[in-house]
Amino acid sequence: MELNLRGKRALVTGSSAGLGEAIATMLAAEGATVIVHGRHEARTNRVADTIRKAGGVAIVALGDLTTDAAADEVAHVALADGPVDILVNNAGFYRHLSWDEATPDEWASTYNANVISGVRMIRRLVPQMRERDWGRAVTIGGGLALQPMDTHPQYNATLAARHNLAVSLARELKGTRVTSNVVSPGAMLVEATKDLVTDIGPARGWGETWEDIEPNAVNSLIPNDRGRFGKPEEIAAAVAYLCSDYAEYVSGATIRVDGGLIKGAF
Repeated sequence: MELNLRGKRALVTGSSAGLGEAIATMLAAEGATVIVHGRHEARTNRVADTIRKAGGVAIVALGDLTTDAAADEVAHVALADGPVDILVNNAGFYRHLSWDEATPDEWASTYNANVISGVRMIRRLVPQMRERDWGRAVTIGGGLALQPMDTHPQYNATLAARHNLAVSLARELKGTRVTSNVVSPGAMLVEATKDLVTDIGPARGWGETWEDIEPNAVNSLIPNDRGRFGKPEEIAAAVAYLCSDYAEYVSGATIRVDGGLIKGAF
């Protein structure tokens, strides 16, 4: 399937590792010029170099999007060689805290990193998409937006805000060929997740090898229809679809890629 991304320019925030890296890599493989963004120079350059070695085109933009000044710099680098057609707001973070541990300051800093950082990039890039009458804004959300846990409440709430702002943006873009949508991952098997589960698995009776640990961990922590963790490239594939011409009629939608973890029909 030809996604028609050749000649497009895509900024993927938080793409120096994990889901962002998988998204940047797939968009580059589909022919887009990708601006790889991160806060750590070595990690961000590694992803860009990997894309280039595979025959893709990658540009590095460094900066902490929790500040206006850094957002200005990232946007400047992204726009230096041409307009940005695709914005993937992936950057974010959380700390695993209880309600007692999540102070108001923690709530505020998490909201800044996970919500306002995305708004900063939308404000800097989406108006130009509207002027050209073509563009894609994709927000990476999460199942905890719909089905929050009792832990890390400050993070759960920011995911709900990310979903909400993406739909609001879609309504704002009515009548244009610029779309805004959400990809909502379930529990994804990034390196940190595998390390954590492998570390705690034996003590919890899940087994000694990954083949035994994974299904037991899934059943205990994140029961879903597929019986496994998701793969980063499965999120990347959903993003690539939303960026393509095939998704021209998809507006304000949430595509759940979670193996059936979220049980609701809507």
